Amino acid sequence: MKNHKIEFRCTLYEKKLLKVKAKKAGLSLSEFCRKSANEKVISERLSEEQISLYKMLVQYHNNFKSIGNLIKKRHPDLYKNVYQTADEIKNHLQNFKK
Repeated sequence: MKNHKIEFRCTLYEKKLLKVKAKKAGLSLSEFCRKSANEKVISERLSEEQISLYKMLVQYHNNFKSIGNLIKKRHPDLYKNVYQTADEIKNHLQNFKK
């Protein structure tokens, strides 16, 4: 149970910055400060737009892999280019996880 209170002083700018960071992480100001003090890694949550883009990239990746499989035997060079594009998309998807 959290029933002990800690207070600290900061500038108005620092307070606003802490609130912005907490909001981006989807945390209350108190929770953000506790996690920061305990040296936990705090990552920002994805915005609705970022989630939408992520889903779109996943679909593109899957489509390029499917296209590559369809043309594998008849057009080996094109197949390699399509798979390369799919791999590049997958690399971008990995950046979402960082």
